[in-house]
Amino acid sequence: MAKYRLVLLRHGEGAWTKENRFCSWVDQKLSTDGIKEAQNCGKHLKALGFEFDLVFTSVLSRSIQTAWLILQEMGQEWVPIQSSWRLNERHYGALIGLNRAEMALNHGEEQVKIWRRSYDVTPPPISESHPYYAEIYNDRRYKCSDVSQENLPKAESLKDVLDRLLPYWNEKIVPELKSGKMILISAHGNSSRALLKHVEGISDEDIINVTLPTGVPILLELDENLHPLGPHQFLGDQEAIQAAIKKVEDQGKVKSAEK
Repeated sequence: MAKYRLVLLRHGEGAWTKENRFCSWVDQKLSTDGIKEAQNCGKHLKALGFEFDLVFTSVLSRSIQTAWLILQEMGQEWVPIQSSWRLNERHYGALIGLNRAEMALNHGEEQVKIWRRSYDVTPPPISESHPYYAEIYNDRRYKCSDVSQENLPKAESLKDVLDRLLPYWNEKIVPELKSGKMILISAHGNSSRALLKHVEGISDEDIINVTLPTGVPILLELDENLHPLGPHQFLGDQEAIQAAIKKVEDQGKVKSAEK
């Protein structure tokens, strides 16, 4: 029997997810479909009897908005939320704002897959001339972070995401988990993948094939040493979840008409 249980998810579909663009640290709200995904996630978790004591999110609106909608559907709006940049999406550097399918056409699907899914490959860093540089680095939310703005990343591999996430996991989330609290983490595709890699011991090579759909809760059941009792479980209609995973994987492919 599990000593600890944790629910992790990638936020609902964002506006740029719908446009198939690298969103990363640009702050986007949920799309109409993303709002529905978050609401359906909350309804499903309520039907399964989950009761949360604490929620962790990134400082990006789509992560926080997803948590709000889930708690609202569950009638648990009072549950406290803690937010940290350390749960942010991976910083895609100079790729931010670009269309994934167009990138696949120009650079090849395999290169885009490496940029999106590999463990230790970092994309080109963002420069001050990038159209979204000022929007990101002048954002007031990062003046409240635990590192100075000049030390915030300019591009990240998945390994970098895990490196900046681990202190928060170990110092903030684990103690709450071990105190007996039922925790929900509303994060992003890559911060969630990084955490799964750490908790489940997924290899550097195998993590490239781990794809997380938007708005689908993932249950982790852990023993007293925080080791998984089994593989993570996607909660919901499994056929629909596999279709959602394929949709995410296809984002980095050239559109049929362009091939």
